[in-house]
Amino acid sequence: MKLRRKILLAIILLVFIPVIVMGVVSYYNFSSAMEKKSNNFYWISLLETDRKLKFALNEINSISNAAITQPAIQQALKNQDSIMTYDRKQEINNLLINHPMITSFSLYSKTNLIYQYNAPLSYTDMKHQVWFDDMQKAEGRPVWSGPGENGSAETGKPVMIHARIIKDYYSLEDIGYLVIYVKPDILDQVFWESATLKSGDILLVNKQGSIVFNKSGGHIGEKVNFPFLSDGFHQEKDYYVDSYQHERSLITFLPSHNDQWYLVAVTPLKLIRSESVSIRNIAVILVLFSLLSALWFDQFFIRRLVRSIISAVNGMKRVKQGIFVPIQSHVERFDETDLLIDGFNRMSQQIQELIQQVETEQTRKKEAEMQALVAQINPHFIYNSLESINSMAVLAGNRDISKMVISLGKLLRISISENHELITMNMELEHVRHYMNIQKYRFEDRFEYEIDLPESLKSFMTQKLIVQPIVENALYHAIEPMEEKGYIRIVAQDAGSDIIIDVTDNGPGFDQTTLLQLGDGNANGVKKYRDSGVGLKNVHERLRIRFGGRYGIFICSSPGFGSTVRIRLPKIMP
Repeated sequence: MKLRRKILLAIILLVFIPVIVMGVVSYYNFSSAMEKKSNNFYWISLLETDRKLKFALNEINSISNAAITQPAIQQALKNQDSIMTYDRKQEINNLLINHPMITSFSLYSKTNLIYQYNAPLSYTDMKHQVWFDDMQKAEGRPVWSGPGENGSAETGKPVMIHARIIKDYYSLEDIGYLVIYVKPDILDQVFWESATLKSGDILLVNKQGSIVFNKSGGHIGEKVNFPFLSDGFHQEKDYYVDSYQHERSLITFLPSHNDQWYLVAVTPLKLIRSESVSIRNIAVILVLFSLLSALWFDQFFIRRLVRSIISAVNGMKRVKQGIFVPIQSHVERFDETDLLIDGFNRMSQQIQELIQQVETEQTRKKEAEMQALVAQINPHFIYNSLESINSMAVLAGNRDISKMVISLGKLLRISISENHELITMNMELEHVRHYMNIQKYRFEDRFEYEIDLPESLKSFMTQKLIVQPIVENALYHAIEPMEEKGYIRIVAQDAGSDIIIDVTDNGPGFDQTTLLQLGDGNANGVKKYRDSGVGLKNVHERLRIRFGGRYGIFICSSPGFGSTVRIRLPKIMP
């Protein structure tokens, strides 16, 4: 996967998706809280409605309770053969028609209609009413039947029916029935005062699923299928969400004081969740803002960053192929991407310079090797020639020439014949000894020398030809200009993990300017020293390249007090 896509995916996972999840969770949590809040509101409202309903119906129950025990009704039912006089009728009317909500009533014996007031319902018709069986089972307790369950709503004249069995006051035997017709306004007053949300409704439903009454006045008598109406229903919460009238609604239910009824509050979910719309809108705005921020971040940052990285990667590929072309920055903004490009360009330039330098050095090395091959003389030829000269010197009786030739042979054997860069300390100083012996013949014993190499240091390895150039430098620059006898002392010392070799002479010394000229190879008399191919600077550089920056030579000199050149090199076991 491309880097840019990875970064965009990371932004989506770390920012975009959390914002969406946060918005969705917040929206649904708030909606759930609003549902609970609405349920609590409706549950209290239903509780208050049921209390008012009970109070309103109990007024009718109280009138009925008082009337059925009165002698006028009791005697009318017991003496069915007697004629119902006007006075008795008035007495019965006064007992029952004393409440503004009661419109009519009927009084039945066990076999026929005894008396009715604006309610011409025959005994036979009464026995076929839906509430008759419930009245029989109630055994004298009042039974209520609302407009939606007694069929009056369908006729367009809704009415509440209060029905009960009348018992003998003394023997408690069933002697008749009382049916009271009550205006539905009694329910209107109760439900009208019920608190509901806008578009909400409160229903009075019986256990058979018929809407007995509702606040809105619509759907009375229709059948509903609420789960809590079924037998064995059990639910911890007194509310749930379901469809009602083809609309998702919050349904809160409460059993009424009348065990045949339920009070149900219905509120459309869209009404409840309308208060959550602001949170939903904020969540949508945040999501859109996050998306726009991600696109803006990609356009103005990620794109440029990835382009810079791709440019650096392409540059590395070109460098791998040996093509050193600087990367051009598209826009100068002086941030880390510019530092990356600038650093890569500098690195590329340095690599190119180093490669050119190495190529130049390799070219010079090849030229030097060619010159060395051209100037190479067979060592065996040199050794054989020196042996012949030595034999002639011995035959002629010239011991000095013989010793000089022997020293020269050993000197050449170490410097020419040794193929290894590292030799022992003993061999290196032995090479110096032979060189000094030859020089003593040249200088006609104008100097003395001393070599002090402890036995413990003889077996350690050192780089070849590092002491002889120092001694040669002392001979040319210190001993040769002197009129008195010169002295050179070479001392090797153990310095822990290093070895120190001091080359000291008693020459005239020199000042700092002369020292710098020696380092540059421009002092008088240096040319013949430089012709040997080695020098102070050469020794110093060879030691630093071979062993590291802490190794090399250190020169200490002062006019009139001689000079000391210290060589520091590491201990190397053979």
